[in-house]
Amino acid sequence: MYTIKELELKDKRILMRLDFNVPMDGHQAITDDTRIRLALPTIKYAMQHSECIVMMSHLGRPQKKRLADGSIDIKKFSLAPVASYLSELLGKQVALLQHDEEIPDIGLFLLENTRFDAGESKGDEKFAQRLAGFGEVYINDAFGTAHRRHASTATIAEYFAADQRAIGLLMESELAFAKKLLDSKESPITAIIGGAKVTDKIGIIETLMDRCDHLLIGGAMAYTFIKARGGKVANSLVEDDKLDLALDILAKAERKSTKIHLPVDSVTANAFANEADTLIVNSDMIPDGYMGLDIGPQASAAYGDIIKASKTVFWNGPMGVFEMPSFAKGSFAVAQAIAEVDRNGGFSLVGGGDSVAAINASGLADQVSFISSGGGAMLEFLEGKELPGLTALTT
Repeated sequence: MYTIKELELKDKRILMRLDFNVPMDGHQAITDDTRIRLALPTIKYAMQHSECIVMMSHLGRPQKKRLADGSIDIKKFSLAPVASYLSELLGKQVALLQHDEEIPDIGLFLLENTRFDAGESKGDEKFAQRLAGFGEVYINDAFGTAHRRHASTATIAEYFAADQRAIGLLMESELAFAKKLLDSKESPITAIIGGAKVTDKIGIIETLMDRCDHLLIGGAMAYTFIKARGGKVANSLVEDDKLDLALDILAKAERKSTKIHLPVDSVTANAFANEADTLIVNSDMIPDGYMGLDIGPQASAAYGDIIKASKTVFWNGPMGVFEMPSFAKGSFAVAQAIAEVDRNGGFSLVGGGDSVAAINASGLADQVSFISSGGGAMLEFLEGKELPGLTALTT
């Protein structure tokens, strides 16, 4: 598999698959430009070698969120705001083009949302071939979609020779840091896993069991483990059909001498709202009518001590509903502890959309070793699963 720096790019029309799937508000203003900024080094490198750069990306799920008349909501899912924003960042006009337009020989271009075509998510060969016609070389720098077998991320590679396709600078960094985590011998090694469901994280938990000294569990998924152990979790979100699975995970971790930690206390509320009445209680003694929405101060301190004593740290998933200030302290405490690991010469990787948003909100994003742009893709890579977007470049 080639990297962009190994290809001959001079005077070639460069087609790049990037990840511009950024959040926007109701006025189509970009509210988090992280993914766009992460793509800039690859874009700028391409601009140094070619006068014609064609970029493409998806945005949201327009096919699944059609209007009442069955049509696609063009305004809501258009990449026009991204084209305008890129123009500002690059200091050069980025023109938005439709999939059936002709590409001039010179300029910066952004193709409209690839998911406007139903063939994108199906990996359709005809759509992939049409996209391939926009470039002479193909660069995939969209790590966040590398686990999708889509037309623009996988099928398209079939239409370029092996020395005409490569990964970009961001993809190269993502893979290097993920491998560094997997190969790390710098212990203690700690993983912090949060989120809503055990089901979503079972793969990564089982993978990390073989590598980690400590697994710190937070988020709503913690209450499935706590209830499985006989705790009272009241209205907390629980997967009742996964209680046996939770016990199996705990037993397996014990056999492997991996310590799984559950929050000893929780910030609970009587409603899913920032202004709700709150109580800090033991996580296994939540009163009726209340639900756990964040790890408590004792858990935050205990988790922080474990993290700060670690040499290698991986964080995927917030500790609570950090979007609400009343339930953000646990996630911010984890972010602060991880930043201290780096200050002490350790290594940290933050992966997963919500945990990335949490560390950005904490103001500590620039104090960790690496922030992954791909939540699902990073988890699947760490689990050892095939990433079609990478496989397509190597076969």
